[in-house]
Amino acid sequence: MQIDASVNYHVKKAAEQAFEFDVDGIVGNLLSPELVPTDIRVTDLRHAQTQPEFHSDGIKFIAHHSGVQDFEKNQDWQPTYDQELIELLKTHIGASEVIVFDHTVRIDDPEAARRPARNVHIDYNRAGAEQRLIDLVGEDEAKDFHEAGYGFVNVWRPVEHVIASSPLGFIRPASVQMDDLMDIGLIYPDRFGQIVGVAASHSHEWFFTSGMNPHEAVIFNLYDNRGRPRMAHSALDLPSDADATVPRKSLESRTVVKYA
Repeated sequence: MQIDASVNYHVKKAAEQAFEFDVDGIVGNLLSPELVPTDIRVTDLRHAQTQPEFHSDGIKFIAHHSGVQDFEKNQDWQPTYDQELIELLKTHIGASEVIVFDHTVRIDDPEAARRPARNVHIDYNRAGAEQRLIDLVGEDEAKDFHEAGYGFVNVWRPVEHVIASSPLGFIRPASVQMDDLMDIGLIYPDRFGQIVGVAASHSHEWFFTSGMNPHEAVIFNLYDNRGRPRMAHSALDLPSDADATVPRKSLESRTVVKYA
Protein backbone atom coordinates (compact mmCIF):
# COMPACT_ATOMS: atom_id res chain seq x y z
CA MET A 1 0.00 0.00 0.00
CA GLN A 2 1.23 3.48 -0.87
CA ILE A 3 0.44 6.66 1.06
CA ASP A 4 1.25 10.35 0.77
CA ALA A 5 4.05 11.91 2.82
CA SER A 6 6.40 14.86 2.83
CA VAL A 7 10.17 15.06 3.37
CA ASN A 8 12.83 17.76 3.25
CA TYR A 9 15.43 17.19 0.55
CA HIS A 10 18.80 18.92 0.33
CA VAL A 11 19.69 21.20 -2.60
CA LYS A 12 22.83 20.69 -4.69
CA LYS A 13 25.04 23.79 -4.77
CA ALA A 14 28.56 24.66 -5.88
CA ALA A 15 29.38 26.15 -2.47
CA GLU A 16 30.06 24.01 0.60
CA GLN A 17 27.07 23.44 2.86
CA ALA A 18 26.85 22.58 6.55
CA PHE A 19 24.72 22.34 9.66
CA GLU A 20 26.18 24.58 12.37
CA PHE A 21 25.37 23.61 15.96
CA ASP A 22 25.30 25.79 19.11
CA VAL A 23 26.01 28.90 17.05
CA ASP A 24 27.35 31.90 19.03
CA GLY A 25 27.71 29.66 22.07
CA ILE A 26 23.96 29.20 22.44
CA VAL A 27 23.09 25.54 23.09
CA GLY A 28 20.50 24.37 20.58
CA ASN A 29 21.06 27.28 18.21
CA LEU A 30 21.18 25.64 14.77
CA LEU A 31 21.93 27.00 11.31
CA SER A 32 20.76 24.68 8.56
CA PRO A 33 21.58 24.44 4.85
CA GLU A 34 18.71 24.94 2.43
CA LEU A 35 16.07 22.22 2.55
CA VAL A 36 13.10 21.81 0.20
CA PRO A 37 9.81 20.29 1.44
CA THR A 38 8.77 17.71 -1.16
CA ASP A 39 5.66 15.53 -1.48
CA ILE A 40 6.39 11.85 -2.03
CA ARG A 41 4.59 8.50 -2.24
CA VAL A 42 5.79 5.92 0.25
CA THR A 43 5.12 2.17 0.37
CA ASP A 44 4.02 0.65 3.67
CA LEU A 45 5.74 -2.73 4.17
CA ARG A 46 3.65 -3.73 7.21
CA HIS A 47 1.75 -6.44 5.33
CA ALA A 48 4.10 -6.93 2.38
CA GLN A 49 4.81 -10.55 1.47
CA THR A 50 8.45 -9.79 0.64
CA GLN A 51 10.58 -7.99 3.22
CA PRO A 52 14.04 -6.45 2.65
CA GLU A 53 17.15 -8.28 3.83
CA PHE A 54 20.21 -6.58 5.26
CA HIS A 55 22.99 -7.93 3.04
CA SER A 56 21.14 -7.39 -0.25
CA ASP A 57 19.00 -4.36 0.62
CA GLY A 58 20.88 -2.65 3.47
CA ILE A 59 17.99 -2.95 5.93
CA LYS A 60 16.02 -5.47 7.98
CA PHE A 61 12.89 -5.07 10.10
CA ILE A 62 12.81 -7.44 13.07
CA ALA A 63 10.90 -8.36 16.21
CA HIS A 64 13.00 -7.68 19.30
CA HIS A 65 11.80 -7.73 22.91
CA SER A 66 14.30 -5.74 24.93
CA GLY A 67 14.81 -6.25 28.65
CA VAL A 68 15.12 -2.47 28.96
CA GLN A 69 11.92 -0.45 29.31
CA ASP A 70 13.15 2.99 30.44
CA PHE A 71 15.78 4.49 28.15
CA GLU A 72 15.89 7.92 29.77
CA LYS A 73 15.78 7.77 33.58
CA ASN A 74 19.52 7.25 33.92
CA GLN A 75 22.39 5.56 32.09
CA ASP A 76 22.21 2.26 34.00
CA TRP A 77 20.39 0.59 31.11
CA GLN A 78 23.22 1.01 28.63
CA PRO A 79 25.38 -2.05 29.47
CA THR A 80 22.34 -4.33 29.31
CA TYR A 81 21.08 -2.85 26.06
CA ASP A 82 24.55 -2.77 24.51
CA GLN A 83 24.89 -6.50 25.13
CA GLU A 84 21.47 -7.06 23.54
CA LEU A 85 22.58 -5.16 20.46
CA ILE A 86 25.83 -7.09 20.21
CA GLU A 87 23.96 -10.40 20.21
CA LEU A 88 21.27 -9.05 17.87
CA LEU A 89 23.79 -7.93 15.23
CA LYS A 90 25.79 -11.13 15.46
CA THR A 91 22.58 -13.11 14.91
CA HIS A 92 20.89 -11.02 12.23
CA ILE A 93 23.73 -9.63 10.09
CA GLY A 94 26.63 -11.98 10.84
CA ALA A 95 28.85 -9.51 12.68
CA SER A 96 31.86 -11.05 14.40
CA GLU A 97 32.58 -7.97 16.53
CA VAL A 98 30.29 -5.09 17.52
CA ILE A 99 31.15 -1.76 19.15
CA VAL A 100 28.15 0.25 20.35
CA PHE A 101 29.21 3.89 20.59
CA ASP A 102 26.16 6.14 20.61
CA HIS A 103 22.52 6.19 21.76
CA THR A 104 20.10 9.01 20.91
CA VAL A 105 16.53 9.28 22.17
CA ARG A 106 14.45 11.48 19.87
CA ILE A 107 11.05 12.94 20.76
CA ASP A 108 8.90 14.81 18.26
CA ASP A 109 8.19 17.69 20.62
CA PRO A 110 9.29 21.34 20.28
CA GLU A 111 10.72 21.21 23.82
CA ALA A 112 12.75 18.04 23.26
CA ALA A 113 16.54 18.21 23.24
CA ARG A 114 16.72 15.91 20.21
CA ARG A 115 13.91 15.80 17.68
CA PRO A 116 13.52 13.47 14.67
CA ALA A 117 15.87 14.35 11.80
CA ARG A 118 13.77 15.87 9.03
CA ASN A 119 16.39 16.01 6.29
CA VAL A 120 16.97 13.26 3.75
CA HIS A 121 20.49 11.99 4.43
CA ILE A 122 22.96 9.15 4.90
CA ASP A 123 24.93 9.34 8.15
CA TYR A 124 28.46 8.88 6.76
CA ASN A 125 30.47 9.54 3.66
CA ARG A 126 33.65 7.53 3.12
CA ALA A 127 36.03 10.05 4.69
CA GLY A 128 33.77 10.53 7.69
CA ALA A 129 33.37 6.81 8.25
CA GLU A 130 37.09 6.10 8.04
CA GLN A 131 37.92 8.90 10.48
CA ARG A 132 35.18 7.82 12.89
CA LEU A 133 36.51 4.27 12.85
CA ILE A 134 39.98 5.53 13.78
CA ASP A 135 38.49 7.70 16.50
CA LEU A 136 36.76 4.66 17.98
CA VAL A 137 39.39 1.93 17.75
CA GLY A 138 42.71 3.57 16.85
CA GLU A 139 44.70 3.32 13.63
CA ASP A 140 46.13 -0.17 14.20
CA GLU A 141 42.81 -1.84 14.95
CA ALA A 142 41.13 0.16 12.17
CA LYS A 143 43.40 -1.68 9.71
CA ASP A 144 42.05 -5.00 11.02
CA PHE A 145 38.47 -3.78 10.53
CA HIS A 146 39.29 -2.71 6.95
CA GLU A 147 40.81 -6.08 6.09
CA ALA A 148 37.95 -8.09 7.58
CA GLY A 149 35.24 -5.81 6.19
CA TYR A 150 33.37 -3.38 8.40
CA GLY A 151 30.29 -1.21 8.48
CA PHE A 152 28.49 1.41 10.51
CA VAL A 153 25.05 0.09 11.40
CA ASN A 154 22.07 1.76 13.09
CA VAL A 155 19.51 -0.05 15.24
CA TRP A 156 16.33 2.03 15.59
CA ARG A 157 13.32 1.25 17.75
CA PRO A 158 10.18 2.91 19.12
CA VAL A 159 10.22 3.79 22.84
CA GLU A 160 7.17 3.51 25.15
CA HIS A 161 4.50 3.90 22.47
CA VAL A 162 3.54 2.73 19.00
CA ILE A 163 4.85 5.15 16.37
CA ALA A 164 1.73 7.08 15.37
CA SER A 165 3.41 10.08 13.68
CA SER A 166 6.62 11.07 11.87
CA PRO A 167 7.79 7.47 11.27
CA LEU A 168 11.24 6.74 9.89
CA GLY A 169 11.26 6.28 6.12
CA PHE A 170 13.90 4.92 3.75
CA ILE A 171 14.82 5.10 0.06
CA ARG A 172 15.56 1.87 -1.79
CA PRO A 173 19.31 2.18 -2.51
CA ALA A 174 19.04 1.05 -6.14
CA SER A 175 16.78 4.04 -6.86
CA VAL A 176 19.41 6.56 -5.68
CA GLN A 177 21.96 7.87 -8.19
CA MET A 178 25.38 9.31 -7.36
CA ASP A 179 24.28 12.67 -8.79
CA ASP A 180 21.61 12.82 -6.06
CA LEU A 181 24.25 12.92 -3.32
CA MET A 182 26.34 15.69 -1.79
CA ASP A 183 28.61 16.11 1.25
CA ILE A 184 27.13 18.20 4.05
CA GLY A 185 29.32 19.43 6.88
CA LEU A 186 28.48 19.15 10.58
CA ILE A 187 30.13 22.01 12.46
CA TYR A 188 30.18 21.60 16.24
CA PRO A 189 31.96 23.90 18.72
CA ASP A 190 34.66 21.24 19.27
CA ARG A 191 34.72 19.09 16.12
CA PHE A 192 33.80 18.75 12.45
CA GLY A 193 31.98 15.90 10.74
CA GLN A 194 30.20 15.13 7.48
CA ILE A 195 27.04 13.42 6.32
CA VAL A 196 25.68 12.78 2.84
CA GLY A 197 22.74 14.95 1.84
CA VAL A 198 20.24 13.69 -0.74
CA ALA A 199 18.64 15.84 -3.46
CA ALA A 200 15.11 15.24 -4.72
CA SER A 201 14.45 12.78 -7.54
CA HIS A 202 11.26 11.32 -8.96
CA SER A 203 13.11 8.01 -9.21
CA HIS A 204 13.39 7.55 -5.44
CA GLU A 205 11.39 4.61 -4.09
CA TRP A 206 10.40 5.32 -0.50
CA PHE A 207 9.22 2.74 2.04
CA PHE A 208 8.55 2.35 5.77
CA THR A 209 6.72 0.05 8.19
CA SER A 210 3.66 1.58 9.79
CA GLY A 211 2.69 1.27 13.45
CA MET A 212 6.05 0.04 14.71
CA ASN A 213 5.92 -0.76 18.43
CA PRO A 214 8.56 -1.01 21.21
CA HIS A 215 8.94 -4.74 20.55
CA GLU A 216 10.10 -4.11 16.98
CA ALA A 217 13.31 -2.64 15.58
CA VAL A 218 14.94 -1.90 12.26
CA ILE A 219 18.61 -2.57 11.47
CA PHE A 220 19.98 -0.45 8.65
CA ASN A 221 23.33 0.18 7.04
CA LEU A 222 24.98 3.61 7.24
CA TYR A 223 28.31 2.80 5.55
CA ASP A 224 30.12 -0.35 4.46
CA ASN A 225 33.64 -0.62 3.09
CA ARG A 226 32.71 -3.70 1.03
CA GLY A 227 29.80 -2.01 -0.71
CA ARG A 228 26.69 -3.23 1.09
CA PRO A 229 23.81 -0.87 0.25
CA ARG A 230 23.56 2.16 2.55
CA MET A 231 20.26 3.70 3.48
CA ALA A 232 19.15 7.26 2.84
CA HIS A 233 16.46 8.06 5.38
CA SER A 234 14.38 10.75 7.07
CA ALA A 235 11.41 11.22 9.33
CA LEU A 236 8.22 11.26 7.24
CA ASP A 237 5.55 13.88 7.73
CA LEU A 238 2.16 12.24 7.14
CA PRO A 239 -1.33 13.76 6.76
CA SER A 240 -2.43 11.61 9.72
CA ASP A 241 0.20 13.08 12.07
CA ALA A 242 -2.30 15.65 13.35
CA ASP A 243 -4.44 12.82 14.77
CA ALA A 244 -1.64 11.35 16.91
CA THR A 245 -2.25 11.58 20.67
CA VAL A 246 1.37 10.98 21.73
CA PRO A 247 4.53 12.27 20.03
CA ARG A 248 6.91 9.90 18.32
CA LYS A 249 9.59 8.72 20.73
CA SER A 250 12.42 6.57 19.42
CA LEU A 251 15.91 5.36 20.21
CA GLU A 252 18.67 5.08 17.62
CA SER A 253 21.87 3.26 18.49
CA ARG A 254 24.94 3.58 16.29
CA THR A 255 27.41 0.75 16.06
CA VAL A 256 30.48 -0.23 14.09
CA VAL A 257 30.69 -3.91 13.18
CA LYS A 258 33.44 -6.17 11.89
CA TYR A 259 32.40 -9.07 9.71
CA ALA A 260 33.80 -12.57 9.87
